[in-house]
Amino acid sequence: MSDTASTRATRNTPDRPLVTAPDLLSSLAPLLAEWVPRQRWFAGKGRLITGFTLVSATELLPSNGAGGGTPGLVQLLIRAQQSAPPGRPPAGGDCYQLLLGTHPAPPPQLAPAVIGRPAGGPLRGRTVYDALVDNRLCGLLLERLRAPGRIGALRFCREPDTDIPSGLPARPIAVEQSNSSVVYGDTFILKVFRRIEPGINPDLELPRALAGARCARVPAPAAWFEAATPEENGEATTLGVLQPFLRGSADGWQLALNALAVRADFTGSARALGHATAEVHTALAQTLPTTELRRPQLDVIAAQMHERLEATARAVPVLQPYRGRLRAAFDALAAVGRDGRSWAAQRIHGDLHLGQTLRTVQGGHWALIDFEGEPARPLAERRRPQPAVRDVAAMLRSFDYAARSGPAGGDPWALDGARRTRAAYCLGYAEAGGLDPRSAPELMRAYETDKAVYEVLYEARHRPDWLSVPMAAIRRLAACGEPGAAG
Repeated sequence: MSDTASTRATRNTPDRPLVTAPDLLSSLAPLLAEWVPRQRWFAGKGRLITGFTLVSATELLPSNGAGGGTPGLVQLLIRAQQSAPPGRPPAGGDCYQLLLGTHPAPPPQLAPAVIGRPAGGPLRGRTVYDALVDNRLCGLLLERLRAPGRIGALRFCREPDTDIPSGLPARPIAVEQSNSSVVYGDTFILKVFRRIEPGINPDLELPRALAGARCARVPAPAAWFEAATPEENGEATTLGVLQPFLRGSADGWQLALNALAVRADFTGSARALGHATAEVHTALAQTLPTTELRRPQLDVIAAQMHERLEATARAVPVLQPYRGRLRAAFDALAAVGRDGRSWAAQRIHGDLHLGQTLRTVQGGHWALIDFEGEPARPLAERRRPQPAVRDVAAMLRSFDYAARSGPAGGDPWALDGARRTRAAYCLGYAEAGGLDPRSAPELMRAYETDKAVYEVLYEARHRPDWLSVPMAAIRRLAACGEPGAAG
């Protein structure tokens, strides 16, 4: 698509008849009720979908009717109504973003992405599929981002002086994630958020703030798109972010597994990663508001940790025998506040692990990516200042995961290596940040315990074969081991 055509397409335009048709959602609902629950990004697994509500619809590329031979592209925000968990009142339902391709006869390579053929409505006679596996439609999204402006319910934004070349080949990432990603050439990667909450997403907010602080540890956003109408908090809702693709880099998770496979020492890399983490935390604390956590706030945090533990124990019975001893970690955190102590809180990554880090081949430079936070937690919670120790504890859990995975998973050499690697990471953090995270043992143990509880619920729901990994940490933490020791 040319620059002129792209600019025309993204100027303020009224919704076309397709997206205002009253039977659009009703014709799609039977197909979506089957397809949506099977997607990795769907958060309501295990509960029946009772219906959908249309929040907004925008036709990004006209479908040309049933006889047209070219694809169409429709963006939807829908709210999934579900049966409530036992003992809880019905909720409003989670909101999800769908990008739907439409085609009278899609090519065979799109067959795995097919959602179905509506029996009626404006898309009758066309096959509907997940547009983010269609290279052509992914290319259209890039063109929209190249030309800032509004179309229907969407607004496309771009950082000034950012060069986004036209015609970059699109390569959807096939790995199942809580969101969807597309790589363009070797230059950019677009993350499309699936579960949507009102407000700016931290994966846009924090990298932009770090770019303003000239922190080189995080790729700066190039463009993004959002819901055009701000919500009650006055901030538009982020729907997707385009960032530089760090060509020639490897993710920390695979690097750690590779080192374990050949029994190579990973402590030097972990120490350098500790440096990178501390640099990011320092830049965030200097750029965005900070606060102090005192007794009232620590009491609330401890109470929330207790609630998550009890809810997880109900859902995953294997955790129940450890509840009493795990609660001791959260009680110790609350006791710190009663003793009059306080801790600084700031914006943090929120879901830091080895898979959220990249190391360049040349120079071994570590970068941190994916600042969205834990998608299962409310957006307001993910944007709240928190102790930096929470990120550190999460990374320690990731080193433990690596030690219990892969060919060497769980053998004594790997577990001893994890202990040394965890210590090296904390040392590197202290060297770059001026504070050794192990100097706050109550926070470290509480946050590592809370993270392990989160992992138990996640693995039980999504990867039951991995449940033994967090359960090993649960046993260690319940036995009151040192928070910096591997399980």
